[in-house]
Amino acid sequence: MPSKIANPTSAPLSNTLLFKPLKFGALSLEHRVMMAPLTRMRAIKESDGVFVPGDLNVEYYSQRASEGGFQLSEACPISRLAAGYPGVPGIFTKSQIAGWKRVTDAIHAKGGSVFCQLWHVGRATVPSLLDGNDCVSSSNIPIEGRALDGSEYGATPPKSMTVEEIEDVAHEFAAAAKRALDAGFDGVEIHGANGYLLDQFLHDNVNIRTDEYGGSIEKRARFPLEVIKAVTTAIGADRVGIRLSPYNYFQDTRDSNPNEHWAYVCEQIAALPKQERPLYVHMVEPRFDEVLDESAKISALAGEKASKPSLTPLREILRKGDIMFIAAGNYDADNCLPKLEAGETDAVIFGRHFIANPDLPRRLAEGLRLNKYDRTTFYGADPPEKGYTDYSFISD
Repeated sequence: MPSKIANPTSAPLSNTLLFKPLKFGALSLEHRVMMAPLTRMRAIKESDGVFVPGDLNVEYYSQRASEGGFQLSEACPISRLAAGYPGVPGIFTKSQIAGWKRVTDAIHAKGGSVFCQLWHVGRATVPSLLDGNDCVSSSNIPIEGRALDGSEYGATPPKSMTVEEIEDVAHEFAAAAKRALDAGFDGVEIHGANGYLLDQFLHDNVNIRTDEYGGSIEKRARFPLEVIKAVTTAIGADRVGIRLSPYNYFQDTRDSNPNEHWAYVCEQIAALPKQERPLYVHMVEPRFDEVLDESAKISALAGEKASKPSLTPLREILRKGDIMFIAAGNYDADNCLPKLEAGETDAVIFGRHFIANPDLPRRLAEGLRLNKYDRTTFYGADPPEKGYTDYSFISD
């Protein structure tokens, strides 16, 4: 059982803004310690490409639920051809809906709330993981390197989506949102970040289309905005959020001018009619990167048009539309409160610390020590409960 201490006892945060109630759409949250969408690859295989939440997933999510707390599910493929990753539970079959219903029931039993993150990976997969079908993207530019099955992405470049396919996928997002409510989720988060499909339309180093979905930022933003409209229309705007990562480098995304381009995206989201305007936008801090450490990432951004990268101007644009803001990216007991007190976010997302500390809200409230996370078990382990459900609670 992982038991090393990640940091010494810190100041209790129970009487701070982190533990003030938050009206979150139709939800009434009792604290602002939110659980990140964390791909863990522990679902049960039902058939090729179809993985279903099982007992272990129920235990994992239930462990991390709290009274008045808010969790995001791991990213869930919206269709069989949306991912293909092993161990990743989708939201496109009756069995998956039933499996997720057990998870959401367990979270609700502890007084918590949960949104389902809706996912299409686009070019971040290969035909061998899609029953031989082509992967798709904004353009036919492959990711460098190898896929999860060891095959080269470049050997099977993505298919540039037709306009009809773009429209179909927008409808698939909406249909998946309805299925998520059937599974007991309180709402959904559209995954528009981290180099996946919607992000592949936003970044100009990936999207080289010359039609109405490519070229200018106005055209590159069209598809993500259409997905927002489709999903909010399907289930109600107060049940919908979206995740964005303007400064992301993951999976070969590197935009030429993220400050300006994502300001436009946020302006368009804030200007949507109320019935289509999402409840919140969840953004990843510039300092966070899946490959580079924090100092290297900031140094890299400083050499581009992303000089002085900050989420704050984007938060201010969204505020004009009464859209809530959630910040993610290397937050801990020491740096979360200043972000909240400065009014730069409404809540804080925790990922790695929530993995290692199922009772993270209590630990932060009482200033208790944190377990150290084991990075080697993030994406599966043998046995699967290792680094998943075996982290200790403070009462242990």
